[in-house]
Amino acid sequence: MFGKDKHKATNRIDSLIGLEARIEGHMHFAGGLRIDGEVVGDVTAMDDKPSTLVVSEKARIRGTVRVAHLVLNGTIEGPIHATHYLELQSKCKVVGDVYYNSLEMHPGAVVAGQLIHMGGLDSKPATPPVTKKGAKLETAPE
Repeated sequence: MFGKDKHKATNRIDSLIGLEARIEGHMHFAGGLRIDGEVVGDVTAMDDKPSTLVVSEKARIRGTVRVAHLVLNGTIEGPIHATHYLELQSKCKVVGDVYYNSLEMHPGAVVAGQLIHMGGLDSKPATPPVTKKGAKLETAPE
């Protein structure tokens, strides 16, 4: 509000979790966070601040990820909620549902779950998620 955009990406990295680091527990951050190591727990950006999460190729997160902007080239085991922009790079692997507003997916990216487009910057899907039943696709019951 009044010139502040909580969904704005940040171009700088304020915090780094190194390649040999392992964090256990939930994390809350603002600004830019790069993860090269492992996080066991949820990773959540603060609502009222611009945020960008970068997950490098060797990084792994086991938990829910809630951010405005996410650039993923590593592994996330858990649901992803990217309220503004999500880039799935060629070496990434996601095991869980992915909720996004804007998506860029490179060849080689793997998602073992549903891709669910959000209707805007809120938390409601634009259309009901699609589930696989046999060889036929059906919309999930509401």
